[in-house]
Amino acid sequence: MPKGFFYLISAQFASGLADNALLILGIAFLSEQGYPGWWAPLLKFSFTLSYVFLAPLLGPLADAVSKSKLMAAMNALKVIGVATFFTGIHPVVSYAIVGMAASAYAPAKYGLITETVPSHRLVNANGWLEVTVVLTVIFGTACGGLLLLARDLHWMLSLNHWVTDQLGLALKTQLVSPLLCLIVIYGIAAFLNFGIPPSHAVYTQKSFHPVSMLQDFIASNLKLWLDPIARISLSVTTLFWGIGAVVQFAVLLWAQQVINIPLEQGTFLQAIVAVGVIAGAAIAGRWINLRFALFALPLGVILGLSLPAIAYSSSLTSAIPLMLLTGAAGGLLMVPMNALLQHRGYELLTAGRSIAVQGFNENASVLLMLGIYSGLLAVAVPLKFIMTVLGGAMAISMLVLTWTIRHEYKSLVRS
Repeated sequence: MPKGFFYLISAQFASGLADNALLILGIAFLSEQGYPGWWAPLLKFSFTLSYVFLAPLLGPLADAVSKSKLMAAMNALKVIGVATFFTGIHPVVSYAIVGMAASAYAPAKYGLITETVPSHRLVNANGWLEVTVVLTVIFGTACGGLLLLARDLHWMLSLNHWVTDQLGLALKTQLVSPLLCLIVIYGIAAFLNFGIPPSHAVYTQKSFHPVSMLQDFIASNLKLWLDPIARISLSVTTLFWGIGAVVQFAVLLWAQQVINIPLEQGTFLQAIVAVGVIAGAAIAGRWINLRFALFALPLGVILGLSLPAIAYSSSLTSAIPLMLLTGAAGGLLMVPMNALLQHRGYELLTAGRSIAVQGFNENASVLLMLGIYSGLLAVAVPLKFIMTVLGGAMAISMLVLTWTIRHEYKSLVRS
């Protein structure tokens, strides 16, 4: 791997760890402050907004400045976002600030990989990155759960009271100390970003006028969707991330409703899914070549069918193997699809622009799915029904894409 690659991986781990822990603390904060349960998915919704609405700016921004310095600056912005939890601002707004930073971070980190890693190592590099991302989910959710458990420790309570008194905080919360821990982690991530050397890739930006950038982004979006290979991989990743965002919350709700596990313990069930993703991503990174990435599509059918199976499970004994299977199928599917999309996007556009387009589509799907999920919960639609519909949609879509490749794009698979 190129010089600085593991600084990138380490910084990504620290920043992603804090992002996932903050989601758990944000859910607890909403509950502590008396907000209804349907606000929880809207945390993720607010986090994702910037990925969609700032997408025309994010690609050119990542291409125009030093990507490592941009990532360090975005970790500093995440610190500001966490700090606003103490001010009385609505937690959804605070998490939106963190999401704004994360949205600029994404095209920079993926762009660096595309610029510095040769194409024959791209699946392997994505395997590393995907494993790191999933580890941040495992340890981040676990970290959030542990911080919730630790908030009642004597020294945490003392720190909580001391900070509240020193800063004169009007807001009464037991989560001051846990949130301060996340500020420290974001600081570590920013420090690690400075160990990443520049790629020296130079791109020509036509114009930084907002209208021109929007037109350029729309043209870039169309270029990927009209390309046969990019369209297939973009369809898969867009659908996967939309449904995956809902599953992240549905697993927690399933644990509370079906087996009566509280939030701080239910976070470890998310970690079980993530362990499966790690296994699948590691296998994909080691054994699946970029030339054969499209052969992974049938795994999406398995992934889709596993969701209603989890929903109708009544015990951990039956649910845990299904969660591991869900994660493994997701990891095996997403690593080659991401690598294929990045490689093709880099050929058709630029590193930053292609990642921004990918992020726009994936996160627009997240917004749509979370909005639907939150609305269905607000009108008391059963969780089993929601997960069955989502899983069925995933399975049917993957069948359609697999059939499309077999009958229309055989030449692409062989090329």
